[in-house]
Amino acid sequence: MHRRNSRRTALVLSAAAVAAVPLLTACGDDAHPGAAAVVGSDRITVSQLENRVNEVRDAQQTATKDDQQYEQAIAKSGSLTRNTLHSMVFDRVLHRAAADAGVGVSRRQIQERVAAMAQQAGGVRQMRLALLEQYNIAPERIADSARTDLEVMGLAQKVGANMQSQSESDQAPFWKALDQASKELNVDLNPRYGTWDIAKSHGRADAKTPWVREVTSPKTGDEQTA
Repeated sequence: MHRRNSRRTALVLSAAAVAAVPLLTACGDDAHPGAAAVVGSDRITVSQLENRVNEVRDAQQTATKDDQQYEQAIAKSGSLTRNTLHSMVFDRVLHRAAADAGVGVSRRQIQERVAAMAQQAGGVRQMRLALLEQYNIAPERIADSARTDLEVMGLAQKVGANMQSQSESDQAPFWKALDQASKELNVDLNPRYGTWDIAKSHGRADAKTPWVREVTSPKTGDEQTA
């Protein structure tokens, strides 16, 4: 699977890992029947969430050789539904924060990002397998992931945050921008999937932040957001 080639070329955001996922609540009233979350005027339905989860499960089944490997893949991603929803919400909050900061991403930049990811991974197939195994990103969502990469880099640069640093103060401007966007959008999760508090959920500076992955090479001119 060429795991050594699976490291990303930029900061990317993904499904929330257990290490720093927002605190869960055991139960609660469903204020939005049929909705997994409401982000501003955007309603993420339970059906949409299930479809996203099924994309990953289908890709896992295709990528594994037998039932045993597939079961192992499922076991490693046991919190997939919850994590996928948190990722879907996070992407929307990030997009709002990036827009508020004047950060934009072009289609050409996304294409270049995907191409760079594939080149570093050793090919398109290796890239797809790495993203699926490590981050539960289905092949049809790779372009979305690339957009997220670019928005993270652009926003961090715009607000003067260093997301590679282990210092909480260096990262603080980035999380502050996302916290503000969360408040503007009035994020509301169905209690069965947890609660949303971006100011707390990214955890300590020395913890593995759920949505941020390591930068392994410097940005190039083509990686800047417009």
